[in-house]
Amino acid sequence: PLCCAFPPERTTNTRTPRRSIATPPASKPNPPDRIMKVSRSALFLLASSAASVASAFVPPTPANGAVSHASTSLNAAGSGAAPVSGSSGTGSGWLPSPAAPVNSADSARETLAESLKGANFKKSISILGSTGSIGTQTLEIVDACPENFDVEALSAGNNAELMAEQVVKYGPKIASLATEEAAEELRDRLKAAREGGTWKGEMPTILSGDDGIEAVATAEGADTVVTGIVGAAGLNPTIEAIKRGKDIALANKETLISGGPVILPLVRKHGINMLPADSEHSAIFQCLQGVPEGGLRRVILTASGGAFRDFSKEELFRLCEEEPELIQKKATTHPNWDMGAKITLDSATMMNKGLEVIEAHYLFGASYDDIDVVVHPQSIVHSMVETLDTSCLAQLGWADMRLPLVYSVSWPHRLRMPYRPLDLAELATLTFAKPDHEKYPCIALAYEAGRAGGTMTAVLNAANEAANEMFRKDVGLGFLDIPRLVEGAMEKHKDDLKTQDVTLDDILQCDAWARDYVAKAG
Repeated sequence: PLCCAFPPERTTNTRTPRRSIATPPASKPNPPDRIMKVSRSALFLLASSAASVASAFVPPTPANGAVSHASTSLNAAGSGAAPVSGSSGTGSGWLPSPAAPVNSADSARETLAESLKGANFKKSISILGSTGSIGTQTLEIVDACPENFDVEALSAGNNAELMAEQVVKYGPKIASLATEEAAEELRDRLKAAREGGTWKGEMPTILSGDDGIEAVATAEGADTVVTGIVGAAGLNPTIEAIKRGKDIALANKETLISGGPVILPLVRKHGINMLPADSEHSAIFQCLQGVPEGGLRRVILTASGGAFRDFSKEELFRLCEEEPELIQKKATTHPNWDMGAKITLDSATMMNKGLEVIEAHYLFGASYDDIDVVVHPQSIVHSMVETLDTSCLAQLGWADMRLPLVYSVSWPHRLRMPYRPLDLAELATLTFAKPDHEKYPCIALAYEAGRAGGTMTAVLNAANEAANEMFRKDVGLGFLDIPRLVEGAMEKHKDDLKTQDVTLDDILQCDAWARDYVAKAG
């Protein structure tokens, strides 16, 4: 049977001040975890118990009001207009025009019009990061649905060998690599394939560097650009793609986290669709299909808990001090998902979930008071939404990144895919629990940055990227130093925080400053 032990629904936003995280907290007894267990027979009761589930997951915020709800002043076009979507009383700060096509009458009409066209569409895509995990899985979708997709352009790092294989197989018009040396290697490999008789295709335009990435992002024939570049490097090409009227399959969360104040007005100005391609935001997006304007009350992001989910905070802090090599090895190995090294480490610190909170704010318009995080170790429920009537809608599926990628490039259509169907009987049990904010201080830092708004989220993201990279390079940076450095950068930036008239130059300057701060402080 379904067993829930949750407190009564909150009526006020009582918060606990965030402590300094420069040092681990003193050991103290933990209150019993409130865990919801769902048996096979009770899984279908999940929706009916939504109100209790949602009210239990409350993110921490400073009690003294030092960081305010600044999200409503982030340069949104139409600033000052009454919100078209909002909570029934748990918070303010909703965005009137979010990045994703949800929460408005216009988006509902567009979704219906596209749906009625049927699934016999043909779409051309460009991929930024074609040799990485996002890129290769997107190309697997092209393989499964050749009648629906063709490839217009590809960009990647320096893997000329794999890029050559992709060019031969998919025939893009443009191929770009990070360096001219890699681009020259690609030319040589393609020439050799032609001379050897193994390839008779047309030679693509081969480019390199930032100009090459931009050329792929703005390729004339592309309908949708899949942004699989990790980090803030994806910001500029995404902006250029939007300016050319391309829909964006957003796998690069840093685009909105760093550039939200600039991206939102561009999305509205150019009338493009920003479609989430990561599992959590795709789940929310899918759940919102058919939810009318003003019907969303709360967003509930699920988290696997990362590499240290089964460690108590006392054990984690002890191992950080006594066995840092073990911590470094484990932090870069994810228990559920096959992801890149940077994202895997972000999952271990749970900064990835904090970043996803900010991204959810920009994508779906919810205030930070109405975005909650819950740990779900099985990674089957990918996220949930609560509507105004307290119904809870959840999207379920195996831990397979291709599922959200499919929907991001096929929305609003549903394509037949050769994947293993979800077997509820095989699952047996699903569990949910509140995250430990002392064990994972990065979550609170992300909420704080989001509420500060403006350039603070760019500083949070850049400082985290820099600390994440230093840790993975094994330069002596400890696991607990990552949140310490991020917090230090945020504190230092408060005097220079900009929340009005934020430009791309402002964001890029803050990004560079935060990276420099971490390099010196680390």
